[in-house]
Amino acid sequence: MPLINAAESLTDEIEALKQQAIELNRDLFILEEDLLFPATTQVAIFVSLDVGYFFQLDAVEVEIDGRTVASHLYTERQAAALSKGGLQRIYAGNLKKGEHELTAVFVGVGPNGRDYRRAVTTRFQKSEDPAHLELTIRDSAALQQPEFRVRQW
Repeated sequence: MPLINAAESLTDEIEALKQQAIELNRDLFILEEDLLFPATTQVAIFVSLDVGYFFQLDAVEVEIDGRTVASHLYTERQAAALSKGGLQRIYAGNLKKGEHELTAVFVGVGPNGRDYRRAVTTRFQKSEDPAHLELTIRDSAALQQPEFRVRQW
């Protein structure tokens, strides 16, 4: 009997150590994010897709101040997840305070199955607070084609 109790006790200790390791890993991840991307310089860019009747997303390329900072080639599953309300963080980085220019190039298949490549450019102000920008692709039923916008949260 004592051998069984010792084995159970050892199993409990191992589980407790595993839980501590998981919590430590989470804390280290948060600390690393804070060190790499301090709130005063942090910028994050997200991509969202509304329905997608008039545009099937293939790729996105993002430039900030004329420098390419991110690009992504989408699989069918990723594009489907976005069209169901998903949000993808395509970029996280650091920018100094001040005005910046963001250009996003969207590539895909547009109305009538033809290749489609559009860019949207906007200027935004980076303050002391983190900046969050969303690249949205929306269907315009009135125009029968997609609209591309950038909005700052």
